[in-house]
Amino acid sequence: MGGSQQETVAERVEDKGKDEGVHLRRKITLLPAVSFIIGSVVGSGIFIAPKGVLMNSGNVGLSLLVWALCGVLSTFGALCYAELGTSFKKSGGHYTYLLETLGPLPAFLRLWAEFIFIRPAVASYVSLAFGRYVVEPLYMPCPAPPALVKLVSILGVTFVVAVNCWSVSLASRTQVTLTFIKIFALALIIVPGIMALAQGQTENFQNAFDIDTESFTVTKLPLAFYSGLYAYGGWFTLNYVTEEVVNPNRNIPLAIVLSMITVTVCYVLVNVAYYTMMTGAELLMSEAVAVTFASRALQGMASGVPILVSLSCLGALNGGFFGVPRMLFVGAREGHWPALFSMIHLRRKTPLPAVLLLYPLVLVMVARGEIFQLINFASFSRWFFIALATLGLLVHRYRFPHYPRPFKVPFALIVIFTVVCFCIVGMSLYSDPWNTGGSCALTLSGVPVYYLAIKRSYIPAQWKKAFNYCSLQLQILLEVVQQEVLTY
Repeated sequence: MGGSQQETVAERVEDKGKDEGVHLRRKITLLPAVSFIIGSVVGSGIFIAPKGVLMNSGNVGLSLLVWALCGVLSTFGALCYAELGTSFKKSGGHYTYLLETLGPLPAFLRLWAEFIFIRPAVASYVSLAFGRYVVEPLYMPCPAPPALVKLVSILGVTFVVAVNCWSVSLASRTQVTLTFIKIFALALIIVPGIMALAQGQTENFQNAFDIDTESFTVTKLPLAFYSGLYAYGGWFTLNYVTEEVVNPNRNIPLAIVLSMITVTVCYVLVNVAYYTMMTGAELLMSEAVAVTFASRALQGMASGVPILVSLSCLGALNGGFFGVPRMLFVGAREGHWPALFSMIHLRRKTPLPAVLLLYPLVLVMVARGEIFQLINFASFSRWFFIALATLGLLVHRYRFPHYPRPFKVPFALIVIFTVVCFCIVGMSLYSDPWNTGGSCALTLSGVPVYYLAIKRSYIPAQWKKAFNYCSLQLQILLEVVQQEVLTY
């Protein structure tokens, strides 16, 4: 009796110590988890320029089929990552899965590519879209001043960084709010379009699968899938924060299934609504498809669409700044990045240094405005490492058949998605060798860094001493310490 009471007291003391220790808390429940995925996937693309799919698919019917298939393929990939996320309990997403399945070099190269060009380019692109759709309505029909667009973009990035530095709960609530706004924006397009379709406005769907043989070739079809899959990008966001998800074995797969079904259905219905109100030719001519749609279907509300698009961009930006710093945080914890970036704020319990690390790079890219080439670089590198991660899942299954997997995906599904990913990479090599070569070069520039600074340190002792001194001063200034409680 006395022994059991002593054990209970000891357990309470241990739980209290865990609660008071510095670590990233499990605060992401199912609703924020779904919001982070939807909020990261749905950016500005579906509202502004769904032209790439139609342009390369050749007709309305085939373009709708491509949108649906891209949603299915993205769901396959998300389910593969659900298995990885429930099998390996660490945060970090792509980095962690490559480290656990294929080894440290591919994992470090993923970390290196994310820091050098993938995340700064993507965040800059989204933030500039945010700035453009906040400022342009104020100056219509004149062009908006580029300097003001950049200033508003920087303010948007600063707001998102501040939110993610301040509190995990605040970042989660912000994402939930912005996701509901996105769903409202999608519904604002879907409902009038479907109502018009139900009332018999079907002329734009007549001969939907007729192909113009003069302008369409089969070789363009992969480019349609490439455009569609890019619009679905972001389904892996939740895997960056596995250690902060409440009951991850249940909530990660459930959040992925709910969010991907929602996004796929919404994307297809939005495109059906577009085609109900516009012909294929009119859609291709439109610079902002959602604005053109609103001017026809939502009289008097067209001016509100840019605001909704800007908030959609802000949600995608917040999702990126919430997830990616966790990858840098885990990389630093594993010794592949400076130790300062594996530290957590004493009071805020956020990975403050990792969040702040990306901020100056994004500001520089926004100020320069020359990011579109890097976006092409980022697309190739992202798909290449996703393909490696799912290939690593196959390798890990073969090497460790009895490894505990709380959520297991059918083998054929993993093979299909991995093959599709490598096909996308191969298509990029064929269609755009210059940008693909640049992406490879930037990624491989991390190899000498890995062997000189990580695997075997050849850094001079004086440089190490100076770096450690600077790290200590920054640690004191930022009030951050190493994680005190094991969370995986």
